[in-house]
Amino acid sequence: MLLDVQELSVHYGRTQAVQRMSLNIEAGEIVTVLGANGAGKSSLLKALQGMVKPAGGQVQFKGHSILGHSAARRVSEGLVLVPEGRQIFVSLSVHDNLLMGAYTRKDNPEREIEAIYERFPNLAQRRDMPASVLSGGEQQMLAIGRALLSRPSLMMLDEPSLGLSPLLVKALFQLITELNRDGLSILLVEQNTHMALATAHRAYVLELGRLVLQGQASSLASDPRMTQAYLGA
Repeated sequence: MLLDVQELSVHYGRTQAVQRMSLNIEAGEIVTVLGANGAGKSSLLKALQGMVKPAGGQVQFKGHSILGHSAARRVSEGLVLVPEGRQIFVSLSVHDNLLMGAYTRKDNPEREIEAIYERFPNLAQRRDMPASVLSGGEQQMLAIGRALLSRPSLMMLDEPSLGLSPLLVKALFQLITELNRDGLSILLVEQNTHMALATAHRAYVLELGRLVLQGQASSLASDPRMTQAYLGA
């Protein structure tokens, strides 16, 4: 088991953002967490990354508890979050943004940076430009490239398609599939339910912080409860 989460709760004061959520991810899987705004999806990812302290529960990564580990240590252990809104450094160059992804490493990342430029030619053309000149889609590619430079075992993506055109959304999910085929495990939080279920192996559905559905993505895509609530039926 790559990631094993048992009864994880996240509270903000009296607000219970996540209530006793359990999920697991095997190596090589794409798992998606679905739900409406305010369902607790982003809070779940922040707790897994170590950005917020859980109110209860257990998190094991690669067979060991990581609850006491800092966010930086979790990155070095292979658990990496691509946050909602990309959160790139707009005043830095594209190249320097990529270098920030390798801050926990002690070796030279230039060869892997060149591989990222091969994967994302638009970034290569703008490597010396400030990241502020990038389009929304290019910024998302930069955020993913930066995360790849930390050599993740599990990449968590928080609403990666947000604000992208339909054409770029299609390209993004193709990229997710390609990264998974290359051996990367992925935890995907996404409001584009159709694309998420078409891409993932398994899915969990949150409502108001509680787990209400889980199963194979292909099965949930035809589940009447999903089609009525999330798929526009």
